[in-house]
Amino acid sequence: MTSFSAAQRSRVTMLDVAERAGVSKASVSRFIGDDRALLSDAIALRIEQAIDELGYRPNQMARGLKRGRTRLIGMLVADIRNPYSIAVMHGVETACRQHGYSLVVCNTDRDDEQERQHLAALRSYNIEGLIVNTLGHHLDQLLELQREMPLVLVDRKVEPLHSDLVGLDNPAAVRMAVDHLELQGYREVLLVSETTDGTSSRLERLESFTTEIAQRQALTGAVVELDGELEHRLQAFLAKPGPKALFCANGVAALACTRALKALGCDLFGEVGLIALDDLDWYPLVGSGITALAQPTQAIGASAFDCLLKRLRGDTAPTRTLDFLPELIIRGSTALSLCRSELARESR
Repeated sequence: MTSFSAAQRSRVTMLDVAERAGVSKASVSRFIGDDRALLSDAIALRIEQAIDELGYRPNQMARGLKRGRTRLIGMLVADIRNPYSIAVMHGVETACRQHGYSLVVCNTDRDDEQERQHLAALRSYNIEGLIVNTLGHHLDQLLELQREMPLVLVDRKVEPLHSDLVGLDNPAAVRMAVDHLELQGYREVLLVSETTDGTSSRLERLESFTTEIAQRQALTGAVVELDGELEHRLQAFLAKPGPKALFCANGVAALACTRALKALGCDLFGEVGLIALDDLDWYPLVGSGITALAQPTQAIGASAFDCLLKRLRGDTAPTRTLDFLPELIIRGSTALSLCRSELARESR
């Protein structure tokens, strides 16, 4: 086969192939489309040889637009640096590929103007469906896109959008974390979260935590959001008597708390326990390992695409919410022996 550069291939047209094969342009179009069976074996062979000799590559985007299909799925994420976003995106992309679709990812970087520009760009790409993981501040644009194509939300609700929603069962996840800490003997629990900023999943976790603590006589709890005062707040929390634990609402909060505790010279995890939502690769490497509530991010991403695919295929059922349960992975950061040592010190 003749070797051609990408630039050379891009200059080869369907007409060039037709002239080399000695056939009409319509015959070449049939060959690379869905009507190859209409051509005789001899003509099909000549076209195939001409394509091979010229290094012709059909413009799949142009063909898709002509047929009204691009096989493109858009995904709008608030922060691509967030490990959760990356993991869910991988699940979406894997599912897309398995069904012959390609994924176009746009990162808003939590910036409203970026979100506005990306929504306009995704529309111009003629995407067939959209998966959204943002605050949805440009509601008019999202509603307009929803009238044109299926739209699925991941992790975050955007109330005026009546769309399928896929994410974590936040109340159940918080209950699992608090149950575990109480069982291990902790009595003071501090929930550390990123700024809620209207994010529904973060608000659900904070509200669920407050509810759980109020229902348990043995526990006392408080909530702080990440800011420049985190070290000071953790220092005050460490000064409290009794077995203490931090509950980090996501991986970002877990990293911030770990850094702050190290800066304070804290004995990880002898002075304080720690449990975190999300299970990141570095958790087992810190101290005796960080206990985690692992989100099934692969399943969340794949299910988001599955919901979208069903809508693309004409499903008109009422909107559905898919809430996944996390998996509790117990490591040394909430070890019972640490609690016992603290209780023993109290009894002296």
